[in-house]
Amino acid sequence: MQGSARRRPFPAAAPGSPPSVGTHFPGRHGAGKGEDTSKTSPFHLDLWFYFTLQNWVLDFGRPIAMIILPLEWFPLNKPSAGDYFHMAYNVITPFLLLKLIERSPKTLPRSMVYVSIIMFVMGASIHLVGDSVNHRLIFSGYQHHLSVRENPIIKNLKPETLIDSFELLYYYDEYLGHSMWYIPFFLILFIYFTGCFTPVAEESRMPVAALLLLGPSSLYYWYLVTEGQIFILYIFTFFAMMALVMHQKRKGLVLDSNGLFLFSSFIITLLLIAAWVAWLWNDRILRKKYPGVIYIPEPWAFYTLHVNNLLPAKESF
Repeated sequence: MQGSARRRPFPAAAPGSPPSVGTHFPGRHGAGKGEDTSKTSPFHLDLWFYFTLQNWVLDFGRPIAMIILPLEWFPLNKPSAGDYFHMAYNVITPFLLLKLIERSPKTLPRSMVYVSIIMFVMGASIHLVGDSVNHRLIFSGYQHHLSVRENPIIKNLKPETLIDSFELLYYYDEYLGHSMWYIPFFLILFIYFTGCFTPVAEESRMPVAALLLLGPSSLYYWYLVTEGQIFILYIFTFFAMMALVMHQKRKGLVLDSNGLFLFSSFIITLLLIAAWVAWLWNDRILRKKYPGVIYIPEPWAFYTLHVNNLLPAKESF
């Protein structure tokens, strides 16, 4: 009886037959290593379109909305329309970045992604406060093409220690906030870029929709780099992408449509930055504001210097 009660081992499965219920499948991470170079992703039209749209509306459009909308709607001691745009940006952008990482055909380091998202939200929130105050100062005569201490409305502050407080605010806005905002942002894009390679050469082409989004996407990155004063971070990211492309090419791998779209956007951005610098190369006032080897003026400094000063002259006619 005891011998008949013993469980018999499962017979070996015939070739081509489906596995039995008890068959063990390799774990997700184990399968991911073999799929890194075989799986490919179609072009993420929805995500790249949402990225471009919300970047233009919520980031580039926030100071414009603050200037255009009537001041009576948003008093100077209350958050402006641009601040609400910034709040929406701080929520939507991390969500889109996470969705982008989820669609990568390659298993990416989740811990690094999560830490980067946390730093991104912290940096963007710090920037929200500093940028809100700095842009509201425009209505009081603050000129972005001048340093904090050179601004006429700052020079007359009493006691003079208040000037140090405004410089601290400028530091949180332009340096600490930008660093904690943009470093994780470009890091996440690069992490995603590492999974955008395929052995199929026919998949290394962009659809028509990608070509249509290429211009607006590149133009936004130009604004991001110039206004954020993050050319060093951008160019190092671009060089890292270029080195990775050359390294993967030796393995017989090429960029898929998503990687090609991101890489092409960075290339066009570099050309736009070069044209921007060449156009303002001989501007003596901006040269004084941006000394040093790397001379890349901010668009808003150009606005307060050349565009904003023309508005009163036009209204007088």
